[in-house]
Amino acid sequence: MSIDRLVEEIRLRAEEELRRETDRQQGEEARIVADRDRRTGLSQVEAKRRAEIEVARERAQKLASAKLQARKMVYEAQERQVNASLDGTRTILANFTKSDDYPKVLKRMVATATDRLGKPTKVMGRAEDAALLKKVAGAGFDPSPQSILGGLVAESSDGSRRLNLSFDELLRLREDKVRDLLAQ
Repeated sequence: MSIDRLVEEIRLRAEEELRRETDRQQGEEARIVADRDRRTGLSQVEAKRRAEIEVARERAQKLASAKLQARKMVYEAQERQVNASLDGTRTILANFTKSDDYPKVLKRMVATATDRLGKPTKVMGRAEDAALLKKVAGAGFDPSPQSILGGLVAESSDGSRRLNLSFDELLRLREDKVRDLLAQ
């Protein structure tokens, strides 16, 4: 074998080895690029999914906040309406104290207080009702004026029991029922 032939053989083997190494390198490069593209795609999909979840969460939070605000506004409006109606009720009760039926109601209240607390019963009321209460309650009338809308406050003779039949207290005790009625 001649030297030229040997050199040619070495050159051919080197070219073949270079071609195989180049093919391997290109395959490895393609695999790396494909892996990078796959991971980039997954990252983009994951980022998009997270963004959609965050947007949905924020939207739900804003919607819940808006619903809560709306309920609060409705409640406040109802509360204003109920309070206005209660004020109207107080005005009606105040006007009732000027009616011809009011003395009859006071007489029944005195009778109820006497039945519940026994005799003698101390009866107190508004300064405007002093003459009527003195007439109805007799010696049990206490002239100290009460700051009430109408009605009376009765106390047992020893002061151990008290019965508040004032319009203010009667309305307060039934305020929840009145609120329910007015809210309908």
